[in-house]
Amino acid sequence: MPTSSETTSPPVAGSALGRALLAYGEARRNAAAEARRALSLNELDARALLFVAENPGARPSHVRDHLGITSAGVTTLIDRLVQRGAVRRDLDDVDRRVNHITATVDLDVPPWSALRAFDAGIEAAIATIDPTEARRTAETLERIIGTVAG
Repeated sequence: MPTSSETTSPPVAGSALGRALLAYGEARRNAAAEARRALSLNELDARALLFVAENPGARPSHVRDHLGITSAGVTTLIDRLVQRGAVRRDLDDVDRRVNHITATVDLDVPPWSALRAFDAGIEAAIATIDPTEARRTAETLERIIGTVAG
């Protein structure tokens, strides 16, 4: 005969909001991983490409600082993206020792749009929510993150 602990499901830890936040994070990580697989990009290359697309003409040092990697690491990373045809290097007009990195792919059209598809879906869903409710939710999340991040 089963004991009472064998017949009941284990308790769910945490609050509903906490579980929802964890589920969001997991869904976003899974979507990003799937997009990277489809595009044959590693995580760092994808993050660099997104950064460069948002910051056209960024210097390698900006990419390095954003990603928290070494100068040698950013050089290798940018070489990979240039070879792939995803970005280009342009020499600075004034200082020929300086490169500017620009995305050559359009992240708003397939297949590259896969990198932003989850976030675009989230924004579309948020657009359907009452603006006051969306603002209050954002304020709540910012307080929670501020408390945890310290």
